[in-house]
Amino acid sequence: MEPDIAGKPVASKAASQLRKGVLEYCVLAILRDGPRYGVELLETLGAVNVMVTSQGTIYPLLSRLRRDGLVETRWQESPSGPPRRYYELTPSGHAALKEFTAIWPHFRDAVDHFITD
Repeated sequence: MEPDIAGKPVASKAASQLRKGVLEYCVLAILRDGPRYGVELLETLGAVNVMVTSQGTIYPLLSRLRRDGLVETRWQESPSGPPRRYYELTPSGHAALKEFTAIWPHFRDAVDHFITD
């Protein structure tokens, strides 16, 4: 078991399944504030224990988001190493995030209805 934000144990399988379901929207939400490169996304997600993920997860996800037209990329020189690929929301990405943001509270409330004592 791994801890959640409050340090309470969360079943690994449950946390993994939930993370898979919302990870792409969390990435879109992070990109709403401006372009980021992959390692920045990993660090931002990793700041919340239950959202910690790996390069083996984030880069295929970013490739899929690009193929789906939700993000676009550009290369930018780095002050400390090779150029970095930055990811930025497209209008379709903004629309997908807006749709998820509208649906999420209802979904969360519905799940809470079933799991709350």
